[in-house]
Amino acid sequence: MATGISSIRNIGIIAHIDAGKTTVTERMLYVSGAKHRVGRVDHGTTDTDDDPEEQERGITIFSACVKFRWRDHDINLLDTPGHVDFTAEVERCLRVLDGAVVVFSAREGVEAQSETVWRQADRYEVPRIVFINKMDREGANFETVFNDIAPRLGGRPVAVQLPGGCGPPHTSNPFRGVIDLVDMKWIEFDPQSDGKNVIVTEIPEAFMDDALLWREQMLDAVYELSEEAMALAMDEQPVPRELIVAALRKGTLSREIQPVFCGSALHGMGVQPLLTGVVEYLPSPVDRPAVTGCDPKARDKELSRLPTDKDPFCALVFKILPAKTGDNYWIRVYSGSISQNSRVSCPNRDSKENVAQLWQIHASKKERDGQIETVRAGDICCVIGPRLAITGDTLCDTRDAIELPSIKFAETVLSMAIEPESTGDRKKLNETLEMIKRQDPTFRAVENEELGQTLISGMGELHLEVIQHRLTRDFGLKVKFYKPRVNYRETILESSEIIGQCNRQMGGQQMFARVKVRVSPLDDPSAAVQVFDRVPADSPLPQSMRQAAVEELRQRAEGGGVLAGFPLAGLKIEMLDGEAQEESSDEIAFRIAAGDAFDKGLEKSKPALLEPVMRVEVTTPDDYMGEIVGDLQQRRAIIAKTENRGMMTVITALAPLKELFGYSSAIRSLSQGRAGGSMEPAGYQVAPKEDAAAFSYS
Repeated sequence: MATGISSIRNIGIIAHIDAGKTTVTERMLYVSGAKHRVGRVDHGTTDTDDDPEEQERGITIFSACVKFRWRDHDINLLDTPGHVDFTAEVERCLRVLDGAVVVFSAREGVEAQSETVWRQADRYEVPRIVFINKMDREGANFETVFNDIAPRLGGRPVAVQLPGGCGPPHTSNPFRGVIDLVDMKWIEFDPQSDGKNVIVTEIPEAFMDDALLWREQMLDAVYELSEEAMALAMDEQPVPRELIVAALRKGTLSREIQPVFCGSALHGMGVQPLLTGVVEYLPSPVDRPAVTGCDPKARDKELSRLPTDKDPFCALVFKILPAKTGDNYWIRVYSGSISQNSRVSCPNRDSKENVAQLWQIHASKKERDGQIETVRAGDICCVIGPRLAITGDTLCDTRDAIELPSIKFAETVLSMAIEPESTGDRKKLNETLEMIKRQDPTFRAVENEELGQTLISGMGELHLEVIQHRLTRDFGLKVKFYKPRVNYRETILESSEIIGQCNRQMGGQQMFARVKVRVSPLDDPSAAVQVFDRVPADSPLPQSMRQAAVEELRQRAEGGGVLAGFPLAGLKIEMLDGEAQEESSDEIAFRIAAGDAFDKGLEKSKPALLEPVMRVEVTTPDDYMGEIVGDLQQRRAIIAKTENRGMMTVITALAPLKELFGYSSAIRSLSQGRAGGSMEPAGYQVAPKEDAAAFSYS
């Protein structure tokens, strides 16, 4: 029996929108006995989609956490959104997870957002297993999806199950069970118990040839991962189940392979074997490397924490849910333990925080009667008490501090101006926006006092629409909303070297400084601005003045450009040299000279406007392909590729975000509702001259 930290599994369900993540989660809760009735997404009765907006739209918007037991293991499961506008929810969850279940639809296969979440899991080095869902749908094809994983995602899938048939009941070979390739058994799921009761028998003769063929492929992977298994095979001895599982687990933890399962979560088929796969193949906290961070007092000093109770306490805040009784801080504990009514350090804010209460999380709320005394290494829980910490901050032992790497979120791409209908609502609106900012790290709100408006920014139309509904429906605010606008960036197209000067009198004293600066574009126009000190080591320029100039350049780089004040991107600024006079030069003079060089450099280097570009993927019947391609081209899209997937054609294109407002409705109209699409940010490109001219001050 697994005990302690080794019995914990912190996993996430990640996938493209509508692949069935929430339905898989709901079935896991049901078959594990954590709930007695299966919720339905289309009925708005699932545990994890408990927000009214989620129930109304039938999609996941906010990540949710549930805890249940399976085979003597405690499973903390995070259900994440599939829509790209809410990709921050996936990002924050993958940052704290040990393993993931990637869900694909057996009909749609590997889709655009599937690639995004797979890359996110790669970035955080998260081991994963695969569940090919919806095997009972028209057009389902296990083999096609399986064969897409390697070329499109760079994975190495290894089937540990096969479907028994594909498609709905009325077809000639409907999906009616799964073949376990490890135990070589046939598994059916009793419909009378809603799939909860499992019937295991011998593999039907009709499926035996396929089962033997796929088992050999699975064993080939096992032989590569286990010398002991290879030796048994060489001696023509059977490989025991324990050795197969151990080899597959080893390959999964090292991210060399991804075991593949299949089923239909909606009809309760295949979920129990998937849960067993979670326990057998995905890591516990002790299977993951020690977390590393820095010493808050000496940031170049690296520290690490092992996932044990003996190491000093450290945890990461990965989500905050504002509440009137005290914000709910979701934390992942990496080492040590923490009890109620204790005090911890938050090195990111250079502050101490109180831990008044600890709660078990269920969905997006504290679990009823779920208050707990102590949380130990490897677990996930809700903390009430902190006041200053934000998402991505570290909470740690006050006597042995460590600062873990924070969570990086994508920049917003769309903005909308809003204003309260009355001055009385202004204070409440500002308080509400601050609360939403604490909850959602990709949401921005900046007040313009001159116009009396607030500019809110998010990840896309749907993101801003959800914020809009929350303000009016959930918080009862009377707010005017204006048309969304694109979040542009500014860059330069040419290199130049400039002399910046300060030669003026201030307070009756002559001030002098001269700096030489080079400004040049980077290959990637969307890259962050880079500032370098290139002053020769033997320069007579005093170090303090040199640092002041470089610091001024860095501060200016964080500001706006010269066209319309949009944030700068894709350029490099280098301070090459400087000149000072003994009596009239100081740090202030060098800051003024650096600012002069910065402004001149941008103006001289051919400033340009950058517009965000989206990667668009449209799946359509062939009959409508011409209309959809024509519409994309009118939107300044570049068609990257088209490919056939079963009876559908998939069009991949790059298009400016400005041209894609209302695009979901457009493709439904063009295809009589039969085409679907998704989009994700793909960087920035130089905007047309007429767009830049519209913002120009000249």
